[in-house]
Amino acid sequence: MADPFVLRAWRGRDKPGWHNFGIAMLVLSAALGIALFSAAVAQQGRVLLAGITTVFALVLAGWVAVTIVPNLARRTSLRWVVYQIDYRLTREGMVYLGAVAILILASVNTGNNLLFMLLACSIAGILISGVLSRAVLTGIDLKFDLPEHIFAQQPMLAELELRNEKRAWPSFSLRVVGETKKRPAEILTRAVFFPYIPRLGSARQKVELTFPHRGSYRQDAFGIRTRFPFGFFEKTRRVDSSLEILVYPRVAPTDHFYEVLPLLSGEMASHFRGRGHELHSLRDYLPTDSARCVDWKVTARAGRLMVREFAREDERRVMLVLDPYIGPPDFELGGPSASARAAQAKAAKDGAEQRGSEHSQRFERAVSMAACLGWHFNEINSVLQFRTHRFSTRMAPAGEIIYDALRELATIQPEESAVGGAFLDDLAADREIFKIILTARPQHSIPTALWSSSYFIFLNSL
Repeated sequence: MADPFVLRAWRGRDKPGWHNFGIAMLVLSAALGIALFSAAVAQQGRVLLAGITTVFALVLAGWVAVTIVPNLARRTSLRWVVYQIDYRLTREGMVYLGAVAILILASVNTGNNLLFMLLACSIAGILISGVLSRAVLTGIDLKFDLPEHIFAQQPMLAELELRNEKRAWPSFSLRVVGETKKRPAEILTRAVFFPYIPRLGSARQKVELTFPHRGSYRQDAFGIRTRFPFGFFEKTRRVDSSLEILVYPRVAPTDHFYEVLPLLSGEMASHFRGRGHELHSLRDYLPTDSARCVDWKVTARAGRLMVREFAREDERRVMLVLDPYIGPPDFELGGPSASARAAQAKAAKDGAEQRGSEHSQRFERAVSMAACLGWHFNEINSVLQFRTHRFSTRMAPAGEIIYDALRELATIQPEESAVGGAFLDDLAADREIFKIILTARPQHSIPTALWSSSYFIFLNSL
């Protein structure tokens, strides 16, 4: 009775392929026997018979080459053979090659057979190392999973999976590294080690990643590396990748956020007082109250001004606006002489670059502040709208539009020209919605109508 393991192995094989391979081996063995017979009869001087048998052997070999070999080639996966593998000589490999060079010199100079045997074994070790390392690297598929939403400067866990598709043998001692020409935007920045991957199995590793800045990150390729088995060479197989992610701005509250939030809450309370429809309470009039909130009947009975407070239905209906205008890093030139003008030009240029860097840093803080405010309104279930000079969400519960706003904040760039800033004029028409506007524009350039329904956060104060 056949072994069940053998039967299971045979059921998983390509039976037509093995059938063709067996026929090819039989025919080629027959051709080899005929060729040997042809050589024997040629030595006896029977030239005609030798020629006929030689032609017949060639015909059999040619038939195998034309009919069976192409069929076997179509059934064979060549993708493991054509892998491009890069080699790098390690320090251990240099020492080993130095020892081989010494053995070569000693063998040639002494003619000692034992040295030749040691030299042959040493060279065979290099060949075995290359064969085994290539076998370890082939048949490996890579999968890299990242969370859907990623925030700058916030650690997150990704999962890297290697799957071994080889049927015969496992893979050992693999490291996965990122290979990207643009280093600052690289996703995988450190190596991940996989000690063992079973045949037809997989191994997973959790990877903690932290992205320092908002924006787009991409991974052009991964490198699967190994020094198995002897460590003489480090072999790297490149795996192309089209992985690209968008990192949102940092949403962790800062000191500026905690300074702004109480002021912002007071402005919102003042703006939305009395904008509901359901009566909440009656209280004494304050100088900051609107005259339309005065209850004249109760005032006449009480003998003092009384105002109605309504339930604040619209208290959390907010528009968050980020104005990307930061102004040009301009400078003036002047001087009585060419050398003085050149010195002033250089100093002005350096100052302009420094101011430009300061403007960029302020803008990044403004983007982070906008993200923190948007996330705050999301946590308190506000109704929110987010706007920039090029983008606008609908007015909706913050949970529905917060990630659209964060995606815009992840890619927005500062503007040095005032073009595109006219959208502030459009905001002035809507006085019912409370607006939080982050801008670097001078106060005198802001439309007057905006001041009554908006809270301004100026970038210079961040």
